[in-house]
Amino acid sequence: MNAVSSRQVPSPHRPSDHPPVASGQIGVLIVNLGTPDAANARSVRRYLKEFLSDRRVIEENGLLWKVILNGFILPIRPRIKVRDYQTIWNREQNESPLKTITRAQSEKLAKALAPLGSHVRVDWAMRYGNPSIASRLDALAKAGCERILIVPLYPQYAAATTATVCDEVFRALMRMRWQPSVRIAPPYFDDASYIEALAASLKTALARLAFQPEIILASYHGIPKDYFLKGDPYYCHCAKTTQLLRELLGFDEKKFMMTFQSRFGRAEWLTPATIETVQKLAERGCKNLLVITPGFSADCLETLEEIAVENAAVFKGHGGENFAVVPCLNDSEAGMRVIESLVTRELKGWT
Repeated sequence: MNAVSSRQVPSPHRPSDHPPVASGQIGVLIVNLGTPDAANARSVRRYLKEFLSDRRVIEENGLLWKVILNGFILPIRPRIKVRDYQTIWNREQNESPLKTITRAQSEKLAKALAPLGSHVRVDWAMRYGNPSIASRLDALAKAGCERILIVPLYPQYAAATTATVCDEVFRALMRMRWQPSVRIAPPYFDDASYIEALAASLKTALARLAFQPEIILASYHGIPKDYFLKGDPYYCHCAKTTQLLRELLGFDEKKFMMTFQSRFGRAEWLTPATIETVQKLAERGCKNLLVITPGFSADCLETLEEIAVENAAVFKGHGGENFAVVPCLNDSEAGMRVIESLVTRELKGWT
Protein backbone atom coordinates (compact mmCIF):
# COMPACT_ATOMS: atom_id res chain seq x y z
CA MET A 1 0.00 0.00 0.00
CA ASN A 2 1.34 3.42 -0.89
CA ALA A 3 2.24 5.59 2.05
CA VAL A 4 -0.12 8.49 2.53
CA SER A 5 1.95 10.71 4.79
CA SER A 6 0.46 14.15 5.20
CA ARG A 7 1.91 17.39 3.93
CA GLN A 8 1.14 20.51 5.90
CA VAL A 9 0.26 23.30 3.48
CA PRO A 10 0.24 26.80 4.98
CA SER A 11 -2.75 28.95 4.10
CA PRO A 12 -2.68 32.76 3.98
CA HIS A 13 -6.27 32.69 5.22
CA ARG A 14 -5.35 31.05 8.51
CA PRO A 15 -4.14 32.97 11.56
CA SER A 16 -0.60 32.26 12.66
CA ASP A 17 -1.74 30.30 15.70
CA HIS A 18 -4.10 28.04 13.68
CA PRO A 19 -3.42 24.34 14.35
CA PRO A 20 -1.74 22.55 11.43
CA VAL A 21 -4.19 20.99 8.96
CA ALA A 22 -3.14 18.76 6.08
CA SER A 23 -4.63 20.04 2.81
CA GLY A 24 -4.01 20.62 -0.86
CA GLN A 25 -3.70 16.93 -1.78
CA ILE A 26 -5.47 14.90 -4.48
CA GLY A 27 -6.16 11.19 -3.93
CA VAL A 28 -6.66 8.34 -6.37
CA LEU A 29 -8.19 5.18 -4.92
CA ILE A 30 -8.33 2.10 -7.13
CA VAL A 31 -10.80 -0.54 -5.94
CA ASN A 32 -11.15 -4.23 -6.72
CA LEU A 33 -13.71 -6.79 -5.58
CA GLY A 34 -12.06 -8.38 -2.58
CA THR A 35 -10.45 -11.42 -1.08
CA PRO A 36 -10.26 -13.41 2.15
CA ASP A 37 -7.45 -12.37 4.49
CA ALA A 38 -6.15 -15.94 4.72
CA ALA A 39 -6.57 -19.28 3.00
CA ASN A 40 -8.55 -20.85 5.80
CA ALA A 41 -12.24 -21.61 6.29
CA ARG A 42 -12.75 -18.92 8.91
CA SER A 43 -11.42 -16.13 6.68
CA VAL A 44 -13.32 -17.41 3.66
CA ARG A 45 -16.51 -17.54 5.73
CA ARG A 46 -16.03 -13.96 6.90
CA TYR A 47 -15.42 -12.81 3.33
CA LEU A 48 -18.41 -14.68 1.91
CA LYS A 49 -20.68 -13.36 4.64
CA GLU A 50 -19.80 -9.76 3.79
CA PHE A 51 -20.06 -10.39 0.06
CA LEU A 52 -23.32 -12.36 0.07
CA SER A 53 -24.99 -10.00 2.55
CA ASP A 54 -24.70 -7.10 0.10
CA ARG A 55 -28.13 -6.24 -1.32
CA ARG A 56 -26.50 -5.25 -4.61
CA VAL A 57 -25.11 -8.78 -4.98
CA ILE A 58 -28.17 -10.68 -3.71
CA GLU A 59 -31.16 -8.43 -4.31
CA GLU A 60 -33.67 -10.83 -2.74
CA ASN A 61 -31.99 -10.29 0.61
CA GLY A 62 -34.92 -10.91 2.94
CA LEU A 63 -35.47 -13.25 5.86
CA LEU A 64 -35.51 -16.37 3.67
CA TRP A 65 -32.13 -15.51 2.18
CA LYS A 66 -30.66 -14.87 5.63
CA VAL A 67 -31.82 -18.32 6.73
CA ILE A 68 -30.28 -19.93 3.63
CA LEU A 69 -27.08 -17.93 3.96
CA ASN A 70 -26.47 -18.49 7.66
CA GLY A 71 -28.02 -21.95 7.93
CA PHE A 72 -26.71 -23.64 4.80
CA ILE A 73 -24.22 -21.65 2.72
CA LEU A 74 -21.85 -20.26 5.35
CA PRO A 75 -21.51 -23.51 7.35
CA ILE A 76 -20.65 -25.51 4.21
CA ARG A 77 -19.35 -23.41 1.29
CA PRO A 78 -16.24 -21.95 3.02
CA ARG A 79 -14.87 -25.46 3.61
CA ILE A 80 -15.24 -26.14 -0.12
CA LYS A 81 -13.95 -22.81 -1.42
CA VAL A 82 -10.93 -22.73 0.87
CA ARG A 83 -9.44 -25.63 -1.11
CA ASP A 84 -9.75 -23.56 -4.27
CA TYR A 85 -8.07 -20.57 -2.64
CA GLN A 86 -5.25 -22.77 -1.38
CA THR A 87 -4.44 -23.88 -4.94
CA ILE A 88 -3.83 -20.28 -6.11
CA TRP A 89 -2.61 -18.65 -2.87
CA ASN A 90 0.52 -16.47 -2.99
CA ARG A 91 2.35 -18.26 -0.20
CA GLU A 92 5.41 -16.06 -0.38
CA GLN A 93 3.37 -13.04 0.69
CA ASN A 94 0.57 -15.05 2.33
CA GLU A 95 -2.20 -13.39 0.34
CA SER A 96 -4.37 -13.95 -2.68
CA PRO A 97 -3.05 -13.08 -6.16
CA LEU A 98 -5.77 -10.44 -6.45
CA LYS A 99 -4.31 -8.56 -3.48
CA THR A 100 -0.76 -8.91 -4.79
CA ILE A 101 -1.70 -7.64 -8.23
CA THR A 102 -3.91 -4.77 -7.04
CA ARG A 103 -1.11 -3.52 -4.78
CA ALA A 104 1.31 -3.67 -7.70
CA GLN A 105 -1.15 -1.75 -9.89
CA SER A 106 -1.36 0.94 -7.23
CA GLU A 107 2.41 1.22 -6.86
CA LYS A 108 2.99 1.40 -10.61
CA LEU A 109 0.19 3.94 -11.04
CA ALA A 110 1.79 6.12 -8.35
CA LYS A 111 5.06 6.11 -10.30
CA ALA A 112 3.28 6.88 -13.57
CA LEU A 113 1.48 9.86 -11.99
CA ALA A 114 4.59 11.19 -10.24
CA PRO A 115 5.18 13.88 -12.92
CA LEU A 116 1.86 15.48 -11.89
CA GLY A 117 3.40 16.36 -8.53
CA SER A 118 3.86 14.98 -5.04
CA HIS A 119 0.40 16.24 -4.08
CA VAL A 120 -1.20 13.39 -6.07
CA ARG A 121 -1.45 10.28 -3.88
CA VAL A 122 -2.44 6.80 -4.98
CA ASP A 123 -3.89 4.06 -2.78
CA TRP A 124 -5.88 0.87 -3.20
CA ALA A 125 -8.75 -0.92 -1.49
CA MET A 126 -11.05 -3.91 -1.68
CA ARG A 127 -14.82 -3.67 -1.68
CA TYR A 128 -15.03 -6.76 0.53
CA GLY A 129 -12.28 -7.66 2.94
CA ASN A 130 -9.11 -5.65 3.53
CA PRO A 131 -7.89 -3.03 3.05
CA SER A 132 -11.40 -1.63 3.24
CA ILE A 133 -12.65 1.35 1.26
CA ALA A 134 -13.53 3.23 4.44
CA SER A 135 -10.05 2.79 5.94
CA ARG A 136 -8.27 4.04 2.83
CA LEU A 137 -10.63 6.98 2.32
CA ASP A 138 -10.02 7.95 5.92
CA ALA A 139 -6.25 7.72 5.44
CA LEU A 140 -6.37 9.83 2.28
CA ALA A 141 -8.58 12.44 3.95
CA LYS A 142 -6.27 12.65 6.97
CA ALA A 143 -3.34 13.08 4.58
CA GLY A 144 -4.99 16.23 3.25
CA CYS A 145 -6.70 14.88 0.13
CA GLU A 146 -9.50 17.36 -0.48
CA ARG A 147 -10.38 15.69 -3.78
CA ILE A 148 -10.42 11.93 -4.34
CA LEU A 149 -10.92 10.01 -7.59
CA ILE A 150 -12.45 6.55 -7.06
CA VAL A 151 -11.53 4.03 -9.76
CA PRO A 152 -13.57 0.79 -9.69
CA LEU A 153 -11.44 -1.69 -11.62
CA TYR A 154 -14.42 -3.15 -13.49
CA PRO A 155 -14.36 -2.46 -17.24
CA GLN A 156 -18.08 -3.22 -17.59
CA TYR A 157 -20.58 -1.58 -15.25
CA ALA A 158 -22.84 -3.73 -13.09
CA ALA A 159 -24.83 -2.77 -10.04
CA ALA A 160 -23.30 -5.75 -8.20
CA THR A 161 -19.77 -4.44 -8.81
CA THR A 162 -19.38 -0.76 -9.70
CA ALA A 163 -22.50 0.46 -7.90
CA THR A 164 -21.66 -1.33 -4.68
CA VAL A 165 -18.25 0.37 -4.66
CA CYS A 166 -20.06 3.69 -4.91
CA ASP A 167 -22.44 2.66 -2.13
CA GLU A 168 -19.54 1.89 0.19
CA VAL A 169 -17.75 5.13 -0.69
CA PHE A 170 -20.84 7.17 0.11
CA ARG A 171 -21.42 5.26 3.35
CA ALA A 172 -17.89 6.15 4.39
CA LEU A 173 -18.47 9.80 3.47
CA MET A 174 -21.61 9.86 5.60
CA ARG A 175 -19.44 9.26 8.65
CA MET A 176 -17.09 12.15 7.84
CA ARG A 177 -17.69 15.62 9.20
CA TRP A 178 -15.32 17.17 6.65
CA GLN A 179 -15.95 15.35 3.38
CA PRO A 180 -13.55 15.48 0.44
CA SER A 181 -14.92 16.09 -3.03
CA VAL A 182 -15.27 12.77 -4.85
CA ARG A 183 -15.37 11.62 -8.45
CA ILE A 184 -16.20 8.10 -9.66
CA ALA A 185 -14.37 6.98 -12.80
CA PRO A 186 -16.78 5.58 -15.42
CA PRO A 187 -16.62 2.05 -16.84
CA TYR A 188 -14.16 1.61 -19.70
CA PHE A 189 -15.68 -1.31 -21.61
CA ASP A 190 -15.26 0.42 -24.99
CA ASP A 191 -12.17 2.50 -24.27
CA ALA A 192 -9.71 2.23 -27.15
CA SER A 193 -6.68 1.64 -24.91
CA TYR A 194 -8.50 -1.19 -23.12
CA ILE A 195 -9.63 -2.90 -26.33
CA GLU A 196 -6.17 -2.56 -27.88
CA ALA A 197 -4.51 -3.96 -24.74
CA LEU A 198 -6.84 -6.98 -24.70
CA ALA A 199 -6.27 -7.61 -28.39
CA ALA A 200 -2.51 -7.40 -27.96
CA SER A 201 -2.56 -9.79 -24.99
CA LEU A 202 -4.63 -12.27 -27.00
CA LYS A 203 -2.25 -12.05 -29.98
CA THR A 204 0.71 -12.64 -27.65
CA ALA A 205 -0.98 -15.67 -26.13
CA LEU A 206 -1.79 -17.08 -29.57
CA ALA A 207 1.82 -16.67 -30.68
CA ARG A 208 3.08 -18.58 -27.63
CA LEU A 209 0.62 -21.48 -27.81
CA ALA A 210 1.83 -24.88 -28.90
CA PHE A 211 -1.58 -25.45 -30.53
CA GLN A 212 -4.01 -23.55 -32.74
CA PRO A 213 -7.36 -22.96 -30.96
CA GLU A 214 -10.40 -23.74 -33.04
CA ILE A 215 -12.53 -21.44 -30.86
CA ILE A 216 -11.78 -18.59 -28.46
CA LEU A 217 -14.17 -17.84 -25.60
CA ALA A 218 -14.52 -14.39 -24.04
CA SER A 219 -15.79 -15.35 -20.59
CA TYR A 220 -17.31 -12.69 -18.33
CA HIS A 221 -18.57 -12.99 -14.77
CA GLY A 222 -22.32 -13.56 -14.93
CA ILE A 223 -25.25 -11.85 -13.24
CA PRO A 224 -28.84 -13.05 -12.78
CA LYS A 225 -30.88 -12.42 -15.91
CA ASP A 226 -33.45 -10.58 -13.79
CA TYR A 227 -30.87 -7.88 -12.98
CA PHE A 228 -30.40 -7.25 -16.70
CA LEU A 229 -34.16 -7.13 -17.31
CA LYS A 230 -34.45 -4.49 -14.56
CA GLY A 231 -32.09 -2.23 -16.48
CA ASP A 232 -28.54 -3.24 -15.60
CA PRO A 233 -26.34 -2.41 -18.64
CA TYR A 234 -23.78 -5.13 -17.88
CA TYR A 235 -24.75 -7.53 -20.67
CA CYS A 236 -24.66 -4.71 -23.23
CA HIS A 237 -21.23 -3.58 -22.01
CA CYS A 238 -19.88 -7.14 -22.32
CA ALA A 239 -21.37 -7.49 -25.79
CA LYS A 240 -19.79 -4.19 -26.87
CA THR A 241 -16.36 -5.22 -25.59
CA THR A 242 -16.67 -8.54 -27.43
CA GLN A 243 -17.82 -6.86 -30.63
CA LEU A 244 -14.93 -4.40 -30.61
CA LEU A 245 -12.45 -7.22 -30.01
CA ARG A 246 -13.90 -9.24 -32.88
CA GLU A 247 -13.62 -6.26 -35.21
CA LEU A 248 -10.05 -5.47 -34.20
CA LEU A 249 -8.91 -9.10 -34.41
CA GLY A 250 -10.90 -10.03 -37.51
CA PHE A 251 -12.84 -12.88 -35.86
CA ASP A 252 -16.49 -13.78 -36.40
CA GLU A 253 -19.03 -14.95 -33.80
CA LYS A 254 -18.26 -18.61 -34.42
CA LYS A 255 -14.53 -18.19 -33.84
CA PHE A 256 -14.81 -15.72 -30.94
CA MET A 257 -17.74 -16.46 -28.62
CA MET A 258 -19.10 -14.62 -25.57
CA THR A 259 -20.03 -16.61 -22.45
CA PHE A 260 -20.74 -15.99 -18.75
CA GLN A 261 -19.23 -17.79 -15.77
CA SER A 262 -19.57 -18.06 -11.98
CA ARG A 263 -23.26 -18.92 -11.84
CA PHE A 264 -24.54 -19.14 -8.26
CA GLY A 265 -27.88 -20.31 -6.88
CA ARG A 266 -31.03 -21.40 -8.71
CA ALA A 267 -31.97 -18.16 -10.45
CA GLU A 268 -31.69 -17.89 -14.23
CA TRP A 269 -28.39 -16.22 -15.15
CA LEU A 270 -27.06 -14.66 -18.32
CA THR A 271 -26.34 -17.22 -21.02
CA PRO A 272 -24.59 -18.97 -22.59
CA ALA A 273 -22.84 -20.32 -19.50
CA THR A 274 -19.09 -20.78 -19.88
CA ILE A 275 -18.88 -24.21 -18.27
CA GLU A 276 -21.81 -25.58 -20.30
CA THR A 277 -20.34 -24.13 -23.49
CA VAL A 278 -16.95 -25.67 -22.74
CA GLN A 279 -18.57 -29.09 -22.30
CA LYS A 280 -20.70 -28.83 -25.43
CA LEU A 281 -17.77 -27.71 -27.58
CA ALA A 282 -15.72 -30.69 -26.41
CA GLU A 283 -18.60 -33.09 -27.05
CA ARG A 284 -19.01 -31.69 -30.56
CA GLY A 285 -15.39 -32.41 -31.39
CA CYS A 286 -13.54 -29.22 -30.51
CA LYS A 287 -10.05 -30.28 -29.42
CA ASN A 288 -8.31 -26.94 -28.86
CA LEU A 289 -9.79 -24.08 -26.84
CA LEU A 290 -8.51 -20.70 -25.62
CA VAL A 291 -10.29 -18.53 -23.04
CA ILE A 292 -9.83 -14.82 -22.35
CA THR A 293 -11.55 -13.06 -19.42
CA PRO A 294 -12.02 -9.40 -20.42
CA GLY A 295 -14.19 -8.51 -17.41
CA PHE A 296 -11.39 -9.03 -14.88
CA SER A 297 -8.66 -6.41 -14.44
CA ALA A 298 -6.56 -8.81 -12.36
CA ASP A 299 -6.24 -12.56 -12.11
CA CYS A 300 -8.18 -14.02 -9.20
CA LEU A 301 -10.03 -17.14 -8.07
CA GLU A 302 -12.48 -16.88 -10.98
CA THR A 303 -9.71 -16.88 -13.60
CA LEU A 304 -6.94 -18.92 -11.99
CA GLU A 305 -9.10 -21.69 -10.54
CA GLU A 306 -12.60 -21.60 -12.01
CA ILE A 307 -11.48 -21.17 -15.62
CA ALA A 308 -7.92 -22.52 -15.67
CA VAL A 309 -8.64 -25.58 -13.50
CA GLU A 310 -12.37 -26.36 -13.29
CA ASN A 311 -13.32 -25.50 -16.86
CA ALA A 312 -10.15 -27.07 -18.22
CA ALA A 313 -11.05 -30.32 -16.46
CA VAL A 314 -14.57 -30.27 -17.91
CA PHE A 315 -13.24 -29.64 -21.41
CA LYS A 316 -10.69 -32.44 -21.26
CA GLY A 317 -13.11 -34.76 -19.49
CA HIS A 318 -15.53 -34.56 -22.43
CA GLY A 319 -13.05 -35.09 -25.26
CA GLY A 320 -11.10 -31.87 -25.51
CA GLU A 321 -7.32 -31.98 -25.65
CA ASN A 322 -5.70 -28.55 -25.33
CA PHE A 323 -7.02 -25.76 -23.11
CA ALA A 324 -5.34 -22.45 -22.27
CA VAL A 325 -6.26 -19.17 -20.58
CA VAL A 326 -5.01 -15.70 -21.50
CA PRO A 327 -3.72 -13.91 -18.38
CA CYS A 328 -5.60 -10.79 -17.31
CA LEU A 329 -3.96 -7.45 -18.06
CA ASN A 330 -2.88 -7.28 -14.41
CA ASP A 331 0.01 -4.86 -13.81
CA SER A 332 1.55 -5.45 -17.24
CA GLU A 333 2.73 -2.44 -19.25
CA ALA A 334 -0.39 -2.59 -21.40
CA GLY A 335 -2.66 -3.02 -18.40
CA MET A 336 -1.09 -0.08 -16.61
CA ARG A 337 -1.47 2.11 -19.71
CA VAL A 338 -5.21 1.44 -19.56
CA ILE A 339 -5.47 2.46 -15.90
CA GLU A 340 -3.13 5.43 -16.30
CA SER A 341 -5.09 6.69 -19.32
CA LEU A 342 -8.38 6.44 -17.44
CA VAL A 343 -7.05 8.15 -14.31
CA THR A 344 -5.27 10.92 -16.20
CA ARG A 345 -8.42 11.72 -18.15
CA GLU A 346 -10.60 11.80 -15.03
CA LEU A 347 -8.16 14.00 -13.08
CA LYS A 348 -8.43 16.81 -15.62
CA GLY A 349 -9.40 20.05 -13.96
CA TRP A 350 -7.97 18.85 -10.65
CA THR A 351 -4.30 18.62 -11.58
